Amino acid sequence: MARPKEFDADEALSRAVRLFWEKGYDGTSVTELTEAMGITRPSLYGTFGNKEELFRRALHFYDAEYMGFISDSLAEPSARLAVEKLLLGYVDAQTHGETPTGCLALNGAVACSDEAEPIRKTLVDRRIGIEIALCARLLVAQEAGDFPKDADAADAARFVVTLALGTACQAKSGRSRADLRRVVEIALTAHPFAAMPTVGRCQ
Repeated sequence: MARPKEFDADEALSRAVRLFWEKGYDGTSVTELTEAMGITRPSLYGTFGNKEELFRRALHFYDAEYMGFISDSLAEPSARLAVEKLLLGYVDAQTHGETPTGCLALNGAVACSDEAEPIRKTLVDRRIGIEIALCARLLVAQEAGDFPKDADAADAARFVVTLALGTACQAKSGRSRADLRRVVEIALTAHPFAAMPTVGRCQ
């Protein structure tokens, strides 16, 4: 009996990430995945599990490879820089040039079928987790006098994440990085962000 062809699992997963990023979860078929990954169906199922399990692994890979700016942003000493770096990080990831435009998580959640409801819920929970982390960072800043006392940290965090998802949609439709960076600049002139102490700017 012939032995299955060996393959680089990390490289195959990277290719799956790009395909899910481009076409979303429901828009990507198993046949397209095996072709893009250069593997057979038995190899896909044997190494990665079913399509849902593969997507979850792809999302983990995507977060580790492309979304590290989120934790880096929240670690900034200034709330102003944290928000600015977070938003610009999203824009840069969405318009990289060498990767698909938009956001894998957003593309994956759009138009999910009933069968894909667990994936949609995972992506919604992921978004909420980012909001909660940013809210916690803003509450710390509020206690330190680095974020306006009259501002609602939860509302501000929700605004930032909603804006990030909006720039993802715009990037997917062809907006340039320069255009979307300008959107971020405008957003940062609104309350409560305009009232945050400015100690520097992201480049």
